[in-house]
Amino acid sequence: MEEIEGVVTSKGQLVIPSKLRQRYNISAGTRVRFVAIENGIGVYPKYADSIDSARGILAGLGLPPDIERDAERDIA
Repeated sequence: MEEIEGVVTSKGQLVIPSKLRQRYNISAGTRVRFVAIENGIGVYPKYADSIDSARGILAGLGLPPDIERDAERDIA
């Protein structure tokens, strides 16, 4: 297992080394989750849920006008 060091700032922010950011596609705004593991802390990128990332992809694609217009209606 490769070990790479990061730095914690005086404000408690963690600097993730660029090699790891590139490898795991972590960029500004990427959310991470911290998991307590046996001998330390695991840090994992948290990618958007597929359902959340798909929200709104059909907007404006020819749906019946009353459905697009009435977005707040209850669907039973």
